Amino acid sequence: MRERTLERVRKLLAKAERTDNEHERAAFMAAASALMAKYGIEALPPEGALQTPGDRVVTLPGPWAREKARLVSLVAQAVRCRPLLLGRADGGQRVHVFGFAADLERAELLATSLLLQMASGLARAEPPEGVTAVRAYRRSWLLGFADEVHRLLCAAESRAEAESRAETGATGVALVLADRRAEVDRAVAARYPKIRLSVPRTSGTGYRDGAAAGRRADLGRTGVPATPP
Repeated sequence: MRERTLERVRKLLAKAERTDNEHERAAFMAAASALMAKYGIEALPPEGALQTPGDRVVTLPGPWAREKARLVSLVAQAVRCRPLLLGRADGGQRVHVFGFAADLERAELLATSLLLQMASGLARAEPPEGVTAVRAYRRSWLLGFADEVHRLLCAAESRAEAESRAETGATGVALVLADRRAEVDRAVAARYPKIRLSVPRTSGTGYRDGAAAGRRADLGRTGVPATPP
């Protein structure tokens, strides 16, 4: 069933990529994101089953490497992974993502597509008349895009979890998810005992335009190339 769900997601995304009709694209996007969230629930093991979190390091090249890393991090968070920004490497930024196999797979699929869409959307974005700080506008556009995509993905995940509880009439899903979050946190703590959290500062007027573009995003394509830790 899980492979069938992923195949349906891939077909929906292929249709979304081919159409020039924005209404069709939005419909394909909504269906694909809902199925991706459903796949995350279907992939859960039975309560009490043992699995071990995995991890991968993703390198984001410039330009806008830090903003790309933020998008990857927010996508990973939305699908129940734990990302850590490692900092600069080879002219870009590295993100170390921890999670269970199915969630890492979902993060990879979504992040690759959204990175491409973010880049193409930024290329089309024109600062409003009178805006002189163009770089600040573009950076805030990127942050707005990433934050809105995160919100949409989190909403899809919450709906999938609620639907699963309604269908089964049990709290088992919530317990399994809580256990998995704890396992991922332990894996992160074992690798990085001291973690410093940071929030990017926003300047510029493009945030709202970027968020609007994020709402129109097509949530998925192929995989993010990862480099070994």
